[in-house]
Amino acid sequence: MPSTTVTSLGYTPPDGGWGWAVVFGSFLSIGFSYAFPKSLTIYFKEVQEYFSVSYSEIAWVSSIMLATMYAGGPVSSILVNRYGSRPVVMVGGLMVGVAMVAASFGTTIMHLYICVGVIGGLGLAFNLQPALTIIGKYFLVKRPMANGLAMAGSPVLLFTLAPLNQFLLDNFGWRGSFFILGAIVLNCCVAGALMRPITITAKPPANQSGGDDDGAVGKTDPQAVRLIDGKQRPERAGCLARVNKLIDLSLFKHRGYLIYLVGNVVMFFGFFAPVVFLAPYAKHQGTDEYSAACLLSIFALVDMVARPGTGLVSNTRWIRPRIQYFFSFSVAYNGACHLVCPLLPGYTGLVVYAVFFGLAFGMVCALLFEVLMDLVGAQRFSSAVGLATIIECGPVLLGPPISGKSCIILRFTSTQSSKVNNLIFHTTVHHLHFTTQRSLETCHANGCVLWTPSPLGALVDIFMDYKYMYFACGVMMLVPGLFLFIMNFFNYRWLKQEEHEKKREELPMGSARELATMEETKDSEQNIKLNQEKQLTDSDNKEP
Repeated sequence: MPSTTVTSLGYTPPDGGWGWAVVFGSFLSIGFSYAFPKSLTIYFKEVQEYFSVSYSEIAWVSSIMLATMYAGGPVSSILVNRYGSRPVVMVGGLMVGVAMVAASFGTTIMHLYICVGVIGGLGLAFNLQPALTIIGKYFLVKRPMANGLAMAGSPVLLFTLAPLNQFLLDNFGWRGSFFILGAIVLNCCVAGALMRPITITAKPPANQSGGDDDGAVGKTDPQAVRLIDGKQRPERAGCLARVNKLIDLSLFKHRGYLIYLVGNVVMFFGFFAPVVFLAPYAKHQGTDEYSAACLLSIFALVDMVARPGTGLVSNTRWIRPRIQYFFSFSVAYNGACHLVCPLLPGYTGLVVYAVFFGLAFGMVCALLFEVLMDLVGAQRFSSAVGLATIIECGPVLLGPPISGKSCIILRFTSTQSSKVNNLIFHTTVHHLHFTTQRSLETCHANGCVLWTPSPLGALVDIFMDYKYMYFACGVMMLVPGLFLFIMNFFNYRWLKQEEHEKKREELPMGSARELATMEETKDSEQNIKLNQEKQLTDSDNKEP
């Protein structure tokens, strides 16, 4: 089976050393990129009251921020290819910090759209892609483990930011909290400073025949390649050639990459909705609000452990060569969990589901970008992830705040536990069916915030039951899991056949060269022998 563990990067990655500091920097950058937009929902009620706007209008803040973060992927990839990861992450952290500080002085909701949504979202995009890319520069053998540890930043920071935001809101209000958050997110600049460029001794590639578009392609450092290309080859004219210098559009000819994209786009339709609807589903079955919130805590804790654990398992010699199949299994495993969920009895069944679903969710998140790097190689990964995120932006935008009858309500509450002398913070999710203005006013009085993450909520409105939504999510995860497994199987077979054909074509040429060399050597030896015989004959004739 083809494996990219032997891919030539033009240098030997250290697989440790300063690379672990880089992993910590990526841990922070990835954590802020994914957790920051979710954690801001706690402020929406206060902001909505201050600006006297509707729930839909305030919900657009998070949606614009997430959409911009995904859509900004290609721009981030171009900058990483041009300048490297360190300056891009530092600029991204500065952008988010300035955006939050500027938003704290906002006078209209439009200011929040621009500052938090557009500028902040673009800054998060500048944090996400470089943090994912730099890991492939420092790690090869231990790369799955490093990716798993870095991806654990999302649940850890979300678990940290949620109570912190509640504390800031209670003590400083939303304006003061935004100002403080602007200072906190500047730690992304520190994370970026850890991502120092790896020292590479540029050398011309030994084989200029190029790599297979459908396999992992090993290249030397991009800057070295540009330098060599600039001296040895004239630049090709044309718009497409100029674009390809910025971002590698030839990836759309990469069979493995296209398989990955198709599977992921379908998968994302059913990936996030089960998390959002877990607490409402529990309440629908008669579970109290506190117990329903505990399900989310159980899910988050298992997810937090599953991500680095999956990285460790993926790095073993049994899984690493078959990591594409392992990812396909994790996607299908998610779907199987959702299909079984409505069949489990009572609250105990939901606890079991939360544990297994947290494990499945963490597996997918830990492997999501590792398998992409395994397919295209570390040098093309920056372009690959940028193009992938802008395509995945579609499923993100399919759940806009214009929700009609189906609405997701987020409420952040804190409860005093009788057993421990601490405040335990919970994020509870409520699904309400709004039919009158009074129900909206009730939600407003209870401190709720509107969010619509998935169009699958319409199934709850149609059937008045959550189980059909879970069945739909299960199918949307199970089908791409099976698709990825089958297509990767055929892709590996096709790659193997193409490799054999290439060797078969090169073998006669090599044999002919060897034969020609042997014949030339034989002719030379014969000529030398004839010359020696001729010299001996001449010397004999000259003697008296």
